[in-house]
Amino acid sequence: MSFCVDPVDVGDGIRVRATKLSRRAFSCCFPPLIPVASPVKFFFRRPPIILLLGLACLWQALATTAIAASAPTGWDTLPAILARIKAPNFPARDFPITDHGATPGGADCTSAIGQAIAACHMAGGGRVTVPAGVFHTGPIHLRSNVNLHVADGATLLFLTDSARYLPAVFTRWEGVECMNYSPLIYAFEQENIAITGTGTLDGGADWETWWAWNNKSKGAVKQKTARDRLIALGEKGAPVSERVFGEGDFLRPNFIQPYRCKNVLIEGVSIVRSPMWEIHPALSTNVTVRGVKIATHGPNNDGCDPESCREVLIEDCVFDTGDDCIAIKSGRNNDGRRVAVASENIVVRNCTMKDGHGGVVIGSEISGGCRNVFVEHCKMDSPNLDRALRFKSNAQRGGVLENVFMRHVEIGRVSEAVLTIDFVYEEGANGPFPPTVRNVVLENVTSNASPRVMWIAGFKGATIDGVRFVDCTFRGVEMAEMVSHATAVTLQNVTIEPAKKDAV
Repeated sequence: MSFCVDPVDVGDGIRVRATKLSRRAFSCCFPPLIPVASPVKFFFRRPPIILLLGLACLWQALATTAIAASAPTGWDTLPAILARIKAPNFPARDFPITDHGATPGGADCTSAIGQAIAACHMAGGGRVTVPAGVFHTGPIHLRSNVNLHVADGATLLFLTDSARYLPAVFTRWEGVECMNYSPLIYAFEQENIAITGTGTLDGGADWETWWAWNNKSKGAVKQKTARDRLIALGEKGAPVSERVFGEGDFLRPNFIQPYRCKNVLIEGVSIVRSPMWEIHPALSTNVTVRGVKIATHGPNNDGCDPESCREVLIEDCVFDTGDDCIAIKSGRNNDGRRVAVASENIVVRNCTMKDGHGGVVIGSEISGGCRNVFVEHCKMDSPNLDRALRFKSNAQRGGVLENVFMRHVEIGRVSEAVLTIDFVYEEGANGPFPPTVRNVVLENVTSNASPRVMWIAGFKGATIDGVRFVDCTFRGVEMAEMVSHATAVTLQNVTIEPAKKDAV
């Protein structure tokens, strides 16, 4: 289905109370009759058998319908999800990095921080504390039951010598598993880990170091050859042990990456100058990101990218980024389908989104699917924020993206649309895995200025279904809505006010 609505042609505003219902097919499957020599004789001699079979099937159908009707849906499922997200606790003992030889002001403190983490872990857990001052360090590897606490006035300034981030570790780079540079702060298969405090994590990146590896303004991008090779290895299913990258490959590390971890807390810190993605929990469960301030405008500087994670809470954070503020992912193409772990049960609330490609984005590395995303009580506003809610996939990525709910979100200005569903992204329809987006509800969402409310671009064979706007007001809309190859796009009690024309 395609349609186009031009708000400029209808006066001061559009108020829509419309409901479009898709057809649904219902069926009931009865057990097959047992063949006998004389069916008529069988029925009259044993009528209770047929009756009982029919009653049993009817009872099962009614019971299934009753259970489905009583099961919580939509926002009603949120309390149960939040009840499963619990920040880890740590013993009340501190391990100052200065007790292990760390000194502020320029000395390399990597070894001292590692020693403090090892001592804390061996003692059964606690806090590894970074006091006020600037401490230079290479990669930090967290261990179970360790809380890395960066105190007020403290800065961990990461070295930009890429060789320091070797040997390679097991990681995911743009949705493909590989061996590559260690993230600046990394944990692999650990439990009960945290990064807390009101200090600063400074990745040290700039256009002379990490960011230069993907500087499109200077012609050939350094990372392109290795990136293409990694994607090809993922497509053919090469073992991860054979996907080894390092010096000369220019695949930048993420800043913070808990990989296959449980019970993760990242709270209070400020993050600046990341080489690439800022916070990237991958294949992890029970993750809380709270009160974090991110301000970094390098290439691919996503704020928080939960990938193939379950039970994730992102709240009270501020995002001012060079790419997506929050981008939910689940693996790229065949490698994502090989791992086959969806992102699910993700809650975003009370956050502020400033600059970025999107406020909350699902994709594009989303081949494992995504379900049950809840966004509420957020504020998004910047002339450099492209969209509020964005889905992006294509027929190479595929993925089923469903049950996404946004409510009570205040949007100032976005430069493209409030909602974007982009299936013509990169390869578009060229591939055998058409994506699906379904059951998306925006409720009590307002905006002050945007070119469009929605920009929805599908293609034949892909599915975009069950998109609903309820009790929303969108002001300052400049262009006609664009919806292509979508079904059941519904607006209920929605006001769309066109932008005011300049006085003649």
